[in-house]
Amino acid sequence: MHIEPGVVNEAKIILSYATAAGAAGICIKNAVDTLKHSTIAAFATRLFAATLLTVVFFEVLPKFPVGVSEVHFIFGSTLFLLFGLAPAAIGLATGLAIQGLFLAPADLPQYFMNATTLLIPLFGISWLANRIIAPKTPYIDLAYTQVLKLSAIYQSGIIAWVSFWAFYGQGFGVENISAVVSFGIAYLSVILIEPIVDIAVLALAKSKRDAASSSVFASRLTQTG
Repeated sequence: MHIEPGVVNEAKIILSYATAAGAAGICIKNAVDTLKHSTIAAFATRLFAATLLTVVFFEVLPKFPVGVSEVHFIFGSTLFLLFGLAPAAIGLATGLAIQGLFLAPADLPQYFMNATTLLIPLFGISWLANRIIAPKTPYIDLAYTQVLKLSAIYQSGIIAWVSFWAFYGQGFGVENISAVVSFGIAYLSVILIEPIVDIAVLALAKSKRDAASSSVFASRLTQTG
């Protein structure tokens, strides 16, 4: 989902500073709320794990450019279920920054657009989880349909934000519309695969409940919330 360089020019890119600032504010609020019920050490461990996995997802797993962006396996819903909203969000933003600084400097000018594209859909699945998951249900007991909804809303959010940046930067010309549609269609493969991974990860956590109950993971993974 990395926006290709030049899709949004320097004059327009300032909007991404505002959207990223809003996302950062939500991250900070959720981090403060999380730390009321967690130790700093546990939070830092989950943040480190989410960051490391984000870098692995971006750099090790297959990726390919399509249209206005790249198709990645991001596994944002997986990070959310394993580590909670704040560690997952900050981990995604930090992993993205590490990639830009050390591995893909050409992506740095687009950092705030890419961060917005990753984080706002993550906040969306947190909102959805509060509405489709009963308060006393550990995540390891989620039904496939619930996991599918979480993953689908995250990936749909990615597509929506990539489309927004592309149309905002390049307008509604035929060529740009074609590039956006190509990206959206290609990204459907991610929507099909990621829920299966989520289910597999939750099944593993359920079979290894003692290990999954450690402070490395969010308490909601195995405990009632």
